Amino acid sequence: MRRIILGLMLMLPYMAYSQIGDYRTDLAVGVNGGYTMSNVGFSPNVPQSQLGGITAGFTMRYTCEKYFKSICAIVDRYGGMYTFLVQRQLTYIQIPFMARMGWGRERKGFQAFFQLGPQVGFFLSDKTTTNFEWEDRNIADRVGVQQYAYQDTMSVKNKFDYGIAVGAGLEFSRPKIGHFLLEARYYYGLGNIFGNSKADTFGKSNNGSMMVKVSYLFDIIRTRNQKIK
Repeated sequence: MRRIILGLMLMLPYMAYSQIGDYRTDLAVGVNGGYTMSNVGFSPNVPQSQLGGITAGFTMRYTCEKYFKSICAIVDRYGGMYTFLVQRQLTYIQIPFMARMGWGRERKGFQAFFQLGPQVGFFLSDKTTTNFEWEDRNIADRVGVQQYAYQDTMSVKNKFDYGIAVGAGLEFSRPKIGHFLLEARYYYGLGNIFGNSKADTFGKSNNGSMMVKVSYLFDIIRTRNQKIK
């Protein structure tokens, strides 16, 4: 099932190009930054809370057409996201490749948008912090996989992460100034951090995150068409 979903997500950018509508060749680039709340989905379950971190990166957007009343675009974002496992911080570079549908003004005014597509991530580093001495930890009151808290010390096996990202937001544009965007996004990982064979501790250990971010884009290429508002 995961392979089918991932395949459909990978097809979205090509589906955007295959539409017939009011053609565009707009290219905009810029920067983005925001706040993310992350955790890891475990099976068997590991009690944990959402922990926050900072995300920042580079954005590139190519607008290909206006189809009926929907403005279609391809969006690439390169950035860092912090994923937390209890008090363990795993740092990734993540690259979402999203098909975008927008409704509203393109050049001057507001536009609402919806984005969906695949996302890949590359593991960079691992940092664990505690407020106690590891040798003095209390394991007497724990049961099952929590007795020894394996997730705190297991090495990351799969350094390549992949999943589905979906987001929605609002954009404000002004000629000769650029585009200002506010977006909320959710990411669901389809891969696992640790091994998930029958001999492994966890059957599932996938990343998940919610984020709010702001972006600023400026136009590099813009279609010459007086009808575009």
